[in-house]
Amino acid sequence: MSAKILAANEIAALLGVSTTSTATVTRVSGLEGASPDSIVFAEDEKTLAAAIATNAGLILARGRDSLQDARVVVVKDPRYAFAVCAKALVEARTSSEVHPSAVIDPTAKVGERVRIGARAVVEAGVTLGDDVEIASGAIVLRGVEIGNRVVVQAGAVLGATGFGYVRDAKTGEHLLFPQQGRLVIEDDVEIGANTTIDRGALGETRIGRGTKIDNLVHIGHNCRIGRNVVIVAQVGISGSCVVEDGAVLAGQVGLGDHVHIGPGVILGGAAGVFPGKRLEGPGEMFMGVPAEPLKDYLKTIARVRRLK
Repeated sequence: MSAKILAANEIAALLGVSTTSTATVTRVSGLEGASPDSIVFAEDEKTLAAAIATNAGLILARGRDSLQDARVVVVKDPRYAFAVCAKALVEARTSSEVHPSAVIDPTAKVGERVRIGARAVVEAGVTLGDDVEIASGAIVLRGVEIGNRVVVQAGAVLGATGFGYVRDAKTGEHLLFPQQGRLVIEDDVEIGANTTIDRGALGETRIGRGTKIDNLVHIGHNCRIGRNVVIVAQVGISGSCVVEDGAVLAGQVGLGDHVHIGPGVILGGAAGVFPGKRLEGPGEMFMGVPAEPLKDYLKTIARVRRLK
């Protein structure tokens, strides 16, 4: 995809602010790589001074009215505004791009402007929405439904058989419980490299709109992940868990089966939640194994240290 050329007033309109700059830009960059055709951002006074010393065409900053440099565009959140500009400067695809080595079953329904990378596999009965990107080596198994503007990074596997077995009490044999449900990925979801998400057993596994999933995450069968959830690398979510809208699961978090994480709950790195537990409290952070509110976790750590 090629880059757009945007004038400073177009950038300002996009961000809902004003500017007197007449610059034109084609890219975003860091301070070290700044040039007259690039946008940079500064989140504090020190970084702003460094940005002004560069050749950047536009500088996104909280700034102050006393600033005389016309390149400074005053915004509420420079980092977020920078990401908005980065997206706006990328020319959207106008047609699909499918690598010759990709394998797409003829029964799959593929939307418009889809990109499918080398050796990716899309099996029978899959539905891909518009502007979806399936990277190299990713596998989308039978019957998976993917919404619009979804990104699936390299090596991800979507819709695999869930890990659910029934044990014969007499012989000790483990027999696979039927895994014939489906996996639904809603719009604007991003799924990291080598992440795996299992299909439902009899029902469905569902990933809500706008959720962002990092590399090397596993989500088991029958899970329901809400909207705008953030799941960081190496998280493991057992079957039949619910993670409500806006929750954050930091790296290496582990959830036992049938766990319920409430809206906006934050689980700190390596926290563990035992099967069947329910954690509530928007914005509340939980840490440790078993996970407990941060204030209680810190008290526990302090008591342990006093034992030395």
